[in-house]
Formats: sequence, C-alpha cells, structure tokens
Amino acid sequence: MTHSVSSDVRRMQVSIVIPVFNAETNLPELYRQLMPAMESLVERFEVIMVEDGSRDRSWDVISALSARDPRVRGFRMSRNYGQHNALLCGIRAAKYGVILTMDDDLQHPVSEISLLLQALLQGHDVVYGSSNDNQHDLWRNVASRMTKLALQRAMGASSASQVSAFRAFPTRLRDAFHDYRSPSVSIDALLTWATTRFTAVSVKHAPRLSGTSNYTVRKLITHAFNLMTGFSTMPLKLASVIGFGFTLFGFAVLAWVLGRYFIQGTSVPGFPFLASLIAIFSGAQMFTLGIFGEYLARMYGRSMERPTYVVLETSEQSAEPANVAHRAPSRREA
Repeated sequence: MTHSVSSDVRRMQVSIVIPVFNAETNLPELYRQLMPAMESLVERFEVIMVEDGSRDRSWDVISALSARDPRVRGFRMSRNYGQHNALLCGIRAAKYGVILTMDDDLQHPVSEISLLLQALLQGHDVVYGSSNDNQHDLWRNVASRMTKLALQRAMGASSASQVSAFRAFPTRLRDAFHDYRSPSVSIDALLTWATTRFTAVSVKHAPRLSGTSNYTVRKLITHAFNLMTGFSTMPLKLASVIGFGFTLFGFAVLAWVLGRYFIQGTSVPGFPFLASLIAIFSGAQMFTLGIFGEYLARMYGRSMERPTYVVLETSEQSAEPANVAHRAPSRREA
C-alpha cells in the first residue's frame, strides 16, 4: 500500500537513523525495501545504521551495504549501550534537515514513512507512528504501558501514550540536547527539552521478519524506572506526599491513644499494635530514603563522567578518529 505525497514532502532531505542489534538476517531485506521507497518519496536521504554491540555479523552486513551504497553510513559502538544511546549517536551524526527513526526488524513498514513526513508539514515538531495492534503477550504489553505512563510523567505530555520508536522530527531539535552527557538516555524525554508540539498518526505494525524483541518485561520495567528518576522529579514529590501522609497518620494514632486514656481511662493494649506501627513507619522511611538514594546515585554517576556511548569505528573512510568517548568536559577543560 502506498500513500500519495505532496510536493513539499518530495523536496525533503531525510536522515534515517536505525539502531541495530543482532539483526544480521534482517538488514538486507530492510535495505531492499527502504532504498527504493525513499528514492520515490524524497529528494535526498541517508541511512545511518548504528550497530550497538551485536553478537552476530550485523557490522559486517552494514559495512558491505555502505561499501555498495554511499547513502548508507555505519557506526559501530564499542559495546552494547542501549537503543536510545545508539539513537543519540545517529541523531548527532545526521546531515539532513529531517530525522526519522525506525527499528531494524521491519515492524515499521516503509510504506508508512510518508504519513509521518506529511504530518510534520502540518505544524508539528515530533510525529510518532502509533499502532493499536498488540503484538506481544499480556505481561509484555503491561510493562510497555507502565513505561509509557512513566514517560508521560517525564515528558509532561499526554501524547506519551502514543510514543513509539517510529518517529520523525526536524534535525534542529537536537540543539536542545547537544551537550547532554549521561549514560541514561531517553530520546523522547530529550525532545521535550526542545518542543511541546507532539502528535501521532496511526500506522500499520508488521510482524517481525525474524528473531524476538530485545525489550523483555524486565528491561521495560528498568527503563520505566530510569525514566522516572532520570528525567522527572515526580518520585521526590511522591516521597514528600508519603512523608506528609504518614505524619498525619501518626497524629491520628496519637489522638486515638490519648482519647482512650482520657475518656475510657485505659491505654491501647498489645505489643502487635506497637510493632505494626513501627514496621509501617520504618517501611515508609526506607522507601523515601531509597528514592533519595537513587537520585544521589545518578549524581554520583554523572560526576564520574561516564560516556553516553563510544564509537569504535565507522564505515566512512574520511571519518574522524572514532574511538573517542562522548563525555562532558572536565572542570579543568571547562
């Protein structure tokens, strides 16, 4: 199925960023479908494939495609940093005015790209290709919903419920997070630093060509937790609310104990009652301390200046030395 496109879309110049992980068998077919589709769609384009520490021959395939077609640019990470870190690498390397991101498993049909590009022309800054098809099991979908709720808090935008890896936005938005240096990355949260004009269009969601998703339930829950503590102060506010709530609860218990003593002339009997109160208040304290500790740990991690990613090599002969860690300048350098 193809969609009619306007002349404004045909004049676009697009950088397609694809994070690659264990996709050796998918990449040739992705290239075969993507290149003719983009040739008929826009004036000029490039395909940036960022190999994120794969255990198969994905980099060999990317190198071969780049040698055959200069429009394909490859970046090889020194190890597996994560999908969003790989995306950030590709976004920073993009040369053209529009960036489009998609997965390496062909679940984002190339025929739907035109819908995202046309939506950009309607005054939106970020366009997501959202699908209502649930291709995963129950727990995977529940974890995905949890991640989107966490992202909604981090982004402060209702459109977070429609976020997907299939997105398009103007390259100029990356200026807002040009100096971002942290191991924890969320492209969608970073985009909120530049704009609030988000939207989503309905697209098809194709089955995977091969393999299984690398986003397990555990990884999705971890990602949601990182979003909440890395890009939002909501957990700190939650800790304050919990502390205030248990303070009121403590006053209520005190009023009850005093009321029994002055009205009935008896005290509250039983060791279980006292032990329960101690357990409740201790648990609340440990919970809030854990939230504070998570934020302190992130501050400590940033103070060590751990790189967001390290590019081991590129497919471009004229590239700068690639084994340079992307990090924040030290105090002496600043």
